[in-house]
Amino acid sequence: MTLTQANAMRLQTADAPHAASAATPVLSVRNLTTSFRANGDWRTVVNNISFDVAPKETVAIVGESGSGKSVTSLSIMRLLPDRSSKVEGQVMLSGRDLLSLPEEQMRQVRGNEISMIFQEPMTSLNPILPIGRQIAEALTVHRDISNAEAKAEVLRLLEKVRIPNGKQRFEEYPHQFSGGMRQRVMIAMALASRPKLLIADEPTTALDVTIQGQILDLIKSLQEEEGMSVLFITHDMGVVAEVADRTIVMYRGDAVEMGDTDDIFHRGKHPYTRALLSAVPRLGSMASSRLPLPFPVIDIETGDQKPLADAVDTVAREKAPILEVRDLTTRFDIRSGPFGRKVGAVHAVEKVSFDLRRGETLSLVGESGCGKSTTGRSIIRLIDPNSGTVMVDGQDMMTLGSAALRKMRCSVQMIFQDPYASLNPRLSIGSALTEPFIQHAFGSRQQARDKAAALMEKVGLLPDMMTRYPHEFSGGQRQRIAIARALMLDPKLIIADEAVSALDVSIKAQVCNLLLDLQQSLNLAFLFISHDMAVVERVSHRVAVMYLGEIVEIGPRATLFDNPQHPYTKKLMAAVPVPDPSRRSIKRNMQADELKSPIRPTNFVPPQRSYREVSPGHLVLTE
Repeated sequence: MTLTQANAMRLQTADAPHAASAATPVLSVRNLTTSFRANGDWRTVVNNISFDVAPKETVAIVGESGSGKSVTSLSIMRLLPDRSSKVEGQVMLSGRDLLSLPEEQMRQVRGNEISMIFQEPMTSLNPILPIGRQIAEALTVHRDISNAEAKAEVLRLLEKVRIPNGKQRFEEYPHQFSGGMRQRVMIAMALASRPKLLIADEPTTALDVTIQGQILDLIKSLQEEEGMSVLFITHDMGVVAEVADRTIVMYRGDAVEMGDTDDIFHRGKHPYTRALLSAVPRLGSMASSRLPLPFPVIDIETGDQKPLADAVDTVAREKAPILEVRDLTTRFDIRSGPFGRKVGAVHAVEKVSFDLRRGETLSLVGESGCGKSTTGRSIIRLIDPNSGTVMVDGQDMMTLGSAALRKMRCSVQMIFQDPYASLNPRLSIGSALTEPFIQHAFGSRQQARDKAAALMEKVGLLPDMMTRYPHEFSGGQRQRIAIARALMLDPKLIIADEAVSALDVSIKAQVCNLLLDLQQSLNLAFLFISHDMAVVERVSHRVAVMYLGEIVEIGPRATLFDNPQHPYTKKLMAAVPVPDPSRRSIKRNMQADELKSPIRPTNFVPPQRSYREVSPGHLVLTE
């Protein structure tokens, strides 16, 4: 018996209680196989998948990039191009096979009986139409209603998805909304025709952790109110635990395991399932350790846990800080009118101060717009700050000329969030790695190639891969290349700006483990910029929480996580998904507010701030 056949038999057994409880499935997928044409041949990317979604049930399809989960949803919706794709099997909805419907009838199904929320709302929304008109269009296409009735219904939907000031925001455009609010617009559009089934394809992956918590709560509430079924697609097992009644685990196009979510989490048998679960950071798991610890890694082939290196305290012997930041302030002028007169400023970073020693990781954490990335860029003067001092190894970065600054940047390197955007697509990886070494005259071309090959091995890649180009690597491999490039100049400090946020959960764990290993072997200092509190807890020695350009709380990781003092720190921690299926019915009841604007008028004078010491090194901003 094949693995797929065994999965199908197990699914039928698991579905028996649903059938017995008088529930005819809303969606029934049988032997779904999807192939893409490549170089004249058909390549199967979804292999013989079968599952049901019962009324009011949430089924999660979980797996990493390339597992076939998103292709499964696009196959169900028939959104794949006919010329280059082939979909076989059955997709039954209300007694009709969607795969055999004429395109005109299928158009009536999409957005009416089945709706879909896509991962990136900015690419799904029309940038030149107000959001109110876009939601109304979903109504008028499928229902015979007037424009006035459609507008009234849109305002009701905006209120339902917790978007305040619906009348005013009806006429606003997508760029005027935050990422979380744009995702709410997408949900309102998907719910407009009251579908039987909502397909949510990675709807929270690109969002801040607090916004993610709000969206998960919202989907739970709307499911209860509307009585719809949900097919939830994600790579995050923590999110799966929060939303799913049943779970399907996909790996390289196959459903390797499926069943009740509780069984998957507590009695998962397939090594890949266990690998996904082991890579989920659990808030509070570091209570017994003062030092950062690597993530446990499961071998997908054998199911065995790979041995972990012991944590070594490399910070204790360091006396003088490698980085000293004092009263760093960065503002961006806002100009308006025909003469470009200054009318205000974005107070992105406001009097930020901290130290960082060699061998130490200080994490800057906060939501998008809080100023953490601007802080990192201001330190190495990719952005010139307005005021403050930044001392790197005793030298003031603010007073250096262009030649001295260029030389100093050898000691401070940056890893960016998107390695594909920071690697030149026209340069081979070998050229990208050796270029900074040669430009800074660290040695000959042969020495540069030798060092690049050694670093490729150190980050877990083969030296003969240096002839390839960025597009020939996966996202995780590209991030490893970006790390190797940062190490080419033997830096003392690395600023990692959301370096793992875009990665799959197991790749994220591997890259974090790699950073910890490099820190111990090379005694590197890391300024780790992130919005994910669970990852931050795993890798940090100290943590600084930023809100509206200011550090509102800073301290040793253990004391800050054990005893958070500032309301914003507590909010960030409460929003982290907990990989425990018993919490599925729990809602956090988080407020659906947006981060306040950091824009200030020209005459604004920032108030004097002071901090109180909760415990040694643990400081909290006083209001």
